[in-house]
Amino acid sequence: MARPRVVIIGGGFGGLATAMGLRRADVDITLIDRRNHHLFQPLLYQVATASLAPSDIAEPIRGILSRQANVTVRMGTADRIEVEAREVVLADGARVPYDKLVVAAGVSHSYFGHDDWAEHAPGLKTIGDALEIRQRVLRAFEAAEWCDDAAERAALTTFVVVGAGPTGVELAGALAEIALRTLRRDFRRIDTTQARIILLEGGPAVLPPYPDSLRLKAKAQLESLGVEVRLDTLVTDIDAQGVTAGGTRIEARTVLWAAGVEAAKVGSTMGAPTSRAGQVKVAADLSVPGHPDVFVIGDLAHLEQNGKPVPGVAQAALQMGHFASDAIQADLAGRPRGAFRYRDKGNMATIGRSRAVMDAMGLKLSGFPAWAAWVVVHLLFLVTFRNRILVFTKWAWAWATWERASRLVWQGEEGPASRATNAADASLRKSG
Repeated sequence: MARPRVVIIGGGFGGLATAMGLRRADVDITLIDRRNHHLFQPLLYQVATASLAPSDIAEPIRGILSRQANVTVRMGTADRIEVEAREVVLADGARVPYDKLVVAAGVSHSYFGHDDWAEHAPGLKTIGDALEIRQRVLRAFEAAEWCDDAAERAALTTFVVVGAGPTGVELAGALAEIALRTLRRDFRRIDTTQARIILLEGGPAVLPPYPDSLRLKAKAQLESLGVEVRLDTLVTDIDAQGVTAGGTRIEARTVLWAAGVEAAKVGSTMGAPTSRAGQVKVAADLSVPGHPDVFVIGDLAHLEQNGKPVPGVAQAALQMGHFASDAIQADLAGRPRGAFRYRDKGNMATIGRSRAVMDAMGLKLSGFPAWAAWVVVHLLFLVTFRNRILVFTKWAWAWATWERASRLVWQGEEGPASRATNAADASLRKSG
């Protein structure tokens, strides 16, 4: 008799947790991902800001699961799910049948109906995004070094981050440290400490999920680094020259997007109800209503508990992955599944060296204690021991020297930045 076929879409936190949870189950697993690597997204901003290399926070999925004999990894993009036929259809037309399906495809950027902004304001979800942001930031300083026009030089060294959630706050803090400390001795014709870092937030506070006391401390820590924090400021336009926000024009050649996400489109192909952001509304056991053999987990799932949606964070995806693997094994054993309950283990966000906020385990910390806790937690959650050693070594070196070891610039046609015309590149060519 053939073993049950379990198909997992997505090799992120939730997908990997599901696969690993089934390591002793009598099933055949196919894990599908459009990339060949698992990415530790919480540290992606450090790749974007030249602290870490991509390989420090990514690991090949095949390598992670190499000792799990019941898993086959398939690199491909899930185009749609045909729930009646019980098949996943890939973008190349291939069909992958399943008996149990776990959809952990995640989310992508949302520009709230202004998709044309994407060219001028890259978001941060993939390694390619991180490398493009790094390219834009470093080339902006290179262009400013040889620009004789004062207004253009000011625009080149003005960096705008849109969105003051954890990603936006972490990006803004890292950019400030780059300008104030890392690059200040590298250039001869410009003073990088005069760079402007502007963080725009449409709401009334930074880090909306955090308690008021920590929001205020986070804002104060950002401002102590020189970041200009503008709250209740909605962006109405972004182009190659800058941003219009709150009725004010900001001339900035580098704009970074951290303001919104939308669910992966494969989730909408099942005919299930969705949230405004396109997340699939799931039952208490994380299954799709009417299709108990299809689970949706992680950022793609919309489930309310205690009147609030389960947040789209790594700890939620991990817990959902563990629950999905347990539910599948319960089905195989003829046991009831039970209901998923999210256990909030708290939140933390880093703002810079010795600057962070933490709301976890009944503690509300800021400054160095929160930063030290953030370091320990993120090291522990990296997938492999090799990653932990590499990241710890680079962080220790950066702490001692303020250096960022990955400050590399390549020509536009040789890397991800070739996808869009960067105003800094144009200025560099003009000044040269």
